[in-house]
Amino acid sequence: MPKAPSYQFRRSAAIAINSGQAKTIVLSGNTRGLFYLPGDGEYVPLVDFLVTKWNVAGAAIVVVYEPHGQLKILENPTSGSRSTGNRDKLRDAWLKWKTGLSGYDLKIKEMLSASRVRMQAAALGDSFDSTLSKAGREPLVAMEFLRQLCLCSRTSVDGKPLLDENLIIIVEEADMLLPEGELARLSGVDRRMTGLCAEWFSDPLFMNGRDAVVLLTESRSSINHRITRLPQVMSIDVPSPDEEARSHFIYWFNQRQPEDRKIHLWSSQLNLARLTGGLSIHALRQLLVRSCHLDKKVTPRDVIDHVQDFIRTQLGEDVVEFKRPEHTLKNVVGFSNLKNFLKEEFIPRLRSTGPDALPGAAVSGPIGGGKSFIFEAVAAEADMVVLVLKNIRSQWFGQTDVIFEKLRRVIDSLARVLIFVDEADTQFGGVGPGTHPTERRLTGKIQAMMADPRLRGKVKWLLMTARIHHLSPDIRRPGRVGDLIIPVLDPEGDDRKAFISWMVKPVLQDLLSEDEMARIAVPTEGYSAASFASVRSELIARLGKNSLGFEQVLEVIEDRVPPAITDTRRLQTLHALVNCTRKSLIPDSYLPDPGDFQAVKKKWFIEISELTAKGVT
Repeated sequence: MPKAPSYQFRRSAAIAINSGQAKTIVLSGNTRGLFYLPGDGEYVPLVDFLVTKWNVAGAAIVVVYEPHGQLKILENPTSGSRSTGNRDKLRDAWLKWKTGLSGYDLKIKEMLSASRVRMQAAALGDSFDSTLSKAGREPLVAMEFLRQLCLCSRTSVDGKPLLDENLIIIVEEADMLLPEGELARLSGVDRRMTGLCAEWFSDPLFMNGRDAVVLLTESRSSINHRITRLPQVMSIDVPSPDEEARSHFIYWFNQRQPEDRKIHLWSSQLNLARLTGGLSIHALRQLLVRSCHLDKKVTPRDVIDHVQDFIRTQLGEDVVEFKRPEHTLKNVVGFSNLKNFLKEEFIPRLRSTGPDALPGAAVSGPIGGGKSFIFEAVAAEADMVVLVLKNIRSQWFGQTDVIFEKLRRVIDSLARVLIFVDEADTQFGGVGPGTHPTERRLTGKIQAMMADPRLRGKVKWLLMTARIHHLSPDIRRPGRVGDLIIPVLDPEGDDRKAFISWMVKPVLQDLLSEDEMARIAVPTEGYSAASFASVRSELIARLGKNSLGFEQVLEVIEDRVPPAITDTRRLQTLHALVNCTRKSLIPDSYLPDPGDFQAVKKKWFIEISELTAKGVT
């Protein structure tokens, strides 16, 4: 039987509260997941898991608040029938805090007082119940009531605390109560709520008391920064289930199934656990329940599709997509030197999880050079999950940080993943003083993730860009994608001949002669891979039902006028050359004197300065 999962986040929260390190804890991440209770042998929601662990006889009273729901004072499940209920304990402490009298003394006063005093005392006695009822409907009332319960719990009368037990308050969906945003743009209720909680959590008496508040949210960044940035508020991540936790759940689930409804797998339960990286326990259960109901064998394709659908729903269709490239390096025309390097060195290091593993690579070169096509083929041959980042920025305040939190949680839970970023210079900005704070934070977090030793060998980055110089220098440094920056340049020599042959092959029945090759080489001088592909497409369109002759093909090629982007592509080529981290990947035509590489590089920098001075970007 797989080992039952252990939850470090719960221990971290308990240590922080018991030691006095923090009395306000933000638990963020997989807060809507299911967690295993060894005593009960069941998987339960997070609140039930925390309550069961913390609601121990004589140790604590746990109060749970559900925004727009209920405020529940939980009873101790191990208490005997004669024990005073937690609700009564809180009510008695509340009344004594308000009046200086216990609930019993208050009843005595009612009997001995005149009618007016009796009415006032009765009204005060009912205030606890009425406030508790009202709190379920009005969040601001609820939070103020909870704050007063904390004040009550740490108040002493005649040297004795009004409440013997510790008080733990759990607030679900805390981001609904304390939404992120600039204070001036929040509603009046949200502003008052933020101010109330900031004052409450900053109160020295609260910080030194025995009571604690636990805020639950899917994303820490969705809670107002005036709360999360308080030094006395501690954030703890609730991670997605790892392979060990998924393996235990699969075994636990299968054990509870009738004999005629067991899980049917293509392989072992361990392999299923490995392949379901990224799924929550809820999503994993969904997959297993469907399979058992249909009495259908779970296949790797079923699992991969389910994982991809789940991650897309978590992050959003416009944030990520999963790429399944159908082509390989065999389908890549030309680039003979680059393909040899990719097969012999790059792909083995991409697959590796050992000390020789690459954190990733950047791929640069002029627009239309074929960067994405080539490295999609690499991704297919590497046999890895390919996660394509489409847009991790948001126009809404604070949402970019929320998206990144979710992305990081997904990446941490995957076994091995290749993160593919096209147009990386527009996805990641800089960290300089002129950069927007949100962009600086995003770039800084991405850089930290690239260099995280815990992810080395597990997460690989492939950044595609025609403007490598626009990427942050911190991203381009060694230890991140700066370990390997690969140039993809326009084809030359035999590679160019291969492109010409490929371009005309669909419309010419015979191979090109040397003379014909030379004649086509003239009008295609400076062609990129995209240019050859464009002409090929036009020739196929002209073909119709009849084959074309060589002269007709040449006429089509000579009729084409290239767009006015020569200077831009030249500048991009130069930046790809000066940033390349392997001299062996630079074509010989760019190195007339390989022995004096620094002199050649200096000439490239001079030309870059000249083109930039002309306004070329």
